[in-house]
Amino acid sequence: MKTSMKLALGAVVLALGAMAPAWAAYPDKPVKILVGFPAGSTGDLLARSVGQKLAERLGQPVVVENRTGAGSSLAAEAVAKSLADGHVLLLSTSANVINQSISRNLKFDFMRDLTPVMLIGENPVVLLSAASTAPRSVAALIARAKALPDRMTYASSGNGTFTHLYGELFKLTAGVKIIHVPYRGSVPAMTDLLASVVDLSFTPVTPVQAHIKSGRLKALAVIGKARMATLPDVPTFAEAGIPGFDSSLWFGLSAPTGTPPAIIERLNNELQMVLKMPEVKSQLDAQGIAIVGDGPAKFRQLIMRENLQWARIVKAADIKAE
Repeated sequence: MKTSMKLALGAVVLALGAMAPAWAAYPDKPVKILVGFPAGSTGDLLARSVGQKLAERLGQPVVVENRTGAGSSLAAEAVAKSLADGHVLLLSTSANVINQSISRNLKFDFMRDLTPVMLIGENPVVLLSAASTAPRSVAALIARAKALPDRMTYASSGNGTFTHLYGELFKLTAGVKIIHVPYRGSVPAMTDLLASVVDLSFTPVTPVQAHIKSGRLKALAVIGKARMATLPDVPTFAEAGIPGFDSSLWFGLSAPTGTPPAIIERLNNELQMVLKMPEVKSQLDAQGIAIVGDGPAKFRQLIMRENLQWARIVKAADIKAE
């Protein structure tokens, strides 16, 4: 009798195990994070810093793969078309929302085909001027631009990049006419700004902070809700009298739409623990990234808000993908 009861109980346990959802054992193989930017870039370093500690929490390797091209759209497309089981993730950025507004040839929809996991952090963007020609303030810059319409220039790292769209947002908000000068990347754009070939640039603060400290470049304002601790004398755009500049360059993790909510929750919980680790905070601080740690709901709100903002700017400025 006892033997038959044990056999019956064993059968029930096996049946319950067979009924367990596939995500119950997540992750059961390595997790991959696709990064749409080259090795050594800010996003790449962030993914590797977070991924290393996430692997320890998940008990599986977390592999960072650089899949560059089309402003991160190739990486986003690959993730969007992956199995929705939490094993392939995207290091999503502001660029993905901007690409959605500009490109007409995307084979996926960032808003529809990817779901937010966590907004990890933000990299502040500053409005820069060559020190030799810098106006005293944003107000002085606007006055100069209105006195000299179509004479002042701003550099970007390419047509349709966030450095381009921030310039167009500034033009529309401040009511000024300045000329966009696109470059093939941030390095030649910065070279010409330092040489005063162009007047202005909207640039992530990390790679230019040394030039600001040395006095070669002047930071007129920072995009964000608060001043930077490392540049306490530089006002936010709101403080400078220009509203609407509160979204920095952000980095998050996204998964294919359809990923089970339990997996999204597991990832979010583990990432929250990772971002509290002092060594991770130290590594992100070194890259100029301020930790945010917003979960799926708040991250989705940011994406939706920026999608509307950039779509409006792209239409108003008639920006076309190259």
